[in-house]
Amino acid sequence: MKKTLVLYWIFTGLLAVLMVMGSIPDILSVQSAVDLFDHLGYPAYLLPFLGIAKLLGVLAIVTPGFPRLKEWAYAGFVFDLAGAIYSSIAVGDPVSNWMTFPIGFILIAGSYIYANKKTKLAISTDRGIGLT
Repeated sequence: MKKTLVLYWIFTGLLAVLMVMGSIPDILSVQSAVDLFDHLGYPAYLLPFLGIAKLLGVLAIVTPGFPRLKEWAYAGFVFDLAGAIYSSIAVGDPVSNWMTFPIGFILIAGSYIYANKKTKLAISTDRGIGLT
């Protein structure tokens, strides 16, 4: 159980940092974020919406309970990263610009997998079932 919890919090903590650090410039419509959106062909008014959505997703995955909300948050993070990588490829950005996205996908997958393991362990412990 301890290993599962440690791995869950490592993946989830790093994912939370990644998403929060990406959401702040979006919410504040920092010029570099506006320039990136312009480069990708998106209107700047979407920035605060996406930034707030990322913050709400982080809040959902770090708050205990609410399993369905967590599922939606993880899905939203996957859609966010998939859309970002697709947009980067579509405008002809070099591979070096979009090769860091797999790190985000790994963090999402790790957090999701260990969140489910943590939940299953908690349920089995509550029922007195020992999983080995």
